[in-house]
Amino acid sequence: MILTFQFQPVEDLGAAVQHYLDLGWEEAWREGEHTVSMQMPELEIELMLDDEPGWGPAGPMYFVDDVDAWRAEHPNVTTGEPRDIPGGRVVEVTAPGHTYYVFSVEEIEG
Repeated sequence: MILTFQFQPVEDLGAAVQHYLDLGWEEAWREGEHTVSMQMPELEIELMLDDEPGWGPAGPMYFVDDVDAWRAEHPNVTTGEPRDIPGGRVVEVTAPGHTYYVFSVEEIEG
């Protein structure tokens, strides 16, 4: 598992992006109309902002080679059902007192 993103749901994507641009961050990439990843100077971890309803709470996102294989290797971990994302899959994990996400994609940008 490689920490790759901090997922942050937002109500107003444009305002959230502008907030981080004003702090000197750069836009790393966009996916459709609902997701923008922001890059803080000199850090590899990105902040992924999303305003699409239906996602869970904020939390770290960890890259794995294969979400389904990861779930099979960790049968005692409580997860939701995996969701398809552009080029891959993601699953929400319920851990004691917090949520995190595990995802896989064919190729990571950046």
